[in-house]
Amino acid sequence: MVREWDPRTASSAEIASLLDTLNAVLAADLPQDPPWRESSLREYLAEVMPGERRIAWIAQGEPAADGTPGAVLGQVHVLLLGNIGVLEVLVHPSVRRNGLGRDLVLRAARRVYQEGFESIGVEVVGDTPAVAFYESLGFSREYVETRSVLDLSSVDWAELAEMSTGVGAGYRIQFHPGGPPDELIEAYARAKAETQDLEDGELRPSSYDPQRLRDSLDCLHRRGMQPYIVLALHQQTGAVAGLTEVVVPAQHPTRADQYDTIVVQDHQGNGIDRAMKARMLLELRSAEPQLTEVQTWNAQANESMLKVNAELGYRTDRDWCEYSIDVAELVHRLDATR
Repeated sequence: MVREWDPRTASSAEIASLLDTLNAVLAADLPQDPPWRESSLREYLAEVMPGERRIAWIAQGEPAADGTPGAVLGQVHVLLLGNIGVLEVLVHPSVRRNGLGRDLVLRAARRVYQEGFESIGVEVVGDTPAVAFYESLGFSREYVETRSVLDLSSVDWAELAEMSTGVGAGYRIQFHPGGPPDELIEAYARAKAETQDLEDGELRPSSYDPQRLRDSLDCLHRRGMQPYIVLALHQQTGAVAGLTEVVVPAQHPTRADQYDTIVVQDHQGNGIDRAMKARMLLELRSAEPQLTEVQTWNAQANESMLKVNAELGYRTDRDWCEYSIDVAELVHRLDATR
């Protein structure tokens, strides 16, 4: 049975069953990734930025003889933002290849079409069954980046401490757990707006407006995701010359997610990127002692950042791809095969 589903009102049993399916998918497709936990999972699924909406459906197995609802075997949600609907689909490995994934995508696509959106996008992890699945539905690959993972047990912390001080004269590196202080929000947003970071994909838009940046930080906290910021300040002007962001999710607290790393063009060539990222790792060592790994994503053309990451000890993992399709075309394709 497939039905529309709201994580805010879902039972604890449904949340736990969805977590079981998510971890079964990870074990099958990304066995090196840490399993997720139930901590703040409901909030992670429910909370969105102002102006965005998330709509979800679940597929459940047959109820037990005593009337207990069946296990959650699949889920799809679509995040409506800007002019695109962004899909995420989970199907338990035990029930794959029986049409459930196509049914879930069709339900989401029909709603996106009814809402007046023109296209649907999805992130697809390379070397997983999702690649063939979405390509069979007519999705086209638009963007590719490479995920790299840093094993913190392999870090030379003394060398990292040296890297953290290797910044040109006239700059000061600052650490801000929770987000930048409000007096720096506008300068922080200007730095992000000034630089079209090669690491950004269409499906993970950055916040270039001060209020949107505040909203983004608030949303992270509500979803159980702790942000950490390191800034490089130009001492003469007080401008934010560079920034790097890492988020530690309650759902997988042993592996942190690297978000944007940006160096404003006028300040490039001063070792800011490497110093900021090294300082971040040093701070995380004490702020989040349970961390064992940090993962980051980089555009394949961003050779300078890939070089910095290699110097810090990151090892490339696999491709992370963005696919998209015209929503009317997708609905037509799926309806024609029913």
